Amino acid sequence: MSDIARRAILDGIRASLRRGPVPEDTAAVLDRRLRRPEPNVVPAIALGGRAALVSRFLTAAATAAATTTRVAPGREGAAVADFLRAHNLPMAVAVAADARLDGVAAEPMLSVTRRGADHGAPAAEDRVGVSHALAGLAETGTLVLVSGPDSPATLNMLPDTHVVVVRARDVVGGLEDGWEHLRAVAGGDPLPRTVHLVTGPSRTGDIEQTLQLGAHGPRQLHVVLVDDDPAAHGD
Repeated sequence: MSDIARRAILDGIRASLRRGPVPEDTAAVLDRRLRRPEPNVVPAIALGGRAALVSRFLTAAATAAATTTRVAPGREGAAVADFLRAHNLPMAVAVAADARLDGVAAEPMLSVTRRGADHGAPAAEDRVGVSHALAGLAETGTLVLVSGPDSPATLNMLPDTHVVVVRARDVVGGLEDGWEHLRAVAGGDPLPRTVHLVTGPSRTGDIEQTLQLGAHGPRQLHVVLVDDDPAAHGD
């Protein structure tokens, strides 16, 4: 969205609320906060060195009913194949066209269809989807998934089983750190159109207060953590 369009929208909201223009000093403060966002109080669970954060992330993800595995770089494809075999799932997978998942796509044990804007949209018959996370949040075991030409957001929602690859160096403390990481990766470019925060498989307890998995998305979530940071083994 352009600055002109944004200003027009906000001016319209202020007019409907019968408010005048924002004072210059207030506008300066708001602009400064937008350029340099400051976190609120950060809980202790979101603090610590790399090893502590990675360990906490895996524990929190498991608590949220996700399964996890930790592998060396280059073993992502084998880890996906091992997971599917162990759970008697089809070896046919829809893999995001993200170049970071080329190793998964090259795994000889898998039948792979690449999914992305230039590689075909995710289809209803995709039972297993593989995505790459921008970050993992140690505080809650949450995965930060962003959309893009090579990472369709629908791949996070349609398959019954979702496998997500995340790298140890991308595990951060809490939600504030996740947004900071996103801004750093964007590097001043426009932010992704869609950001999904995924904590465990999809679930709901709305029907008779009975927990149901897969209500609004995948019923099974598996996290493959790639051990690409030596600091993840000790502070």
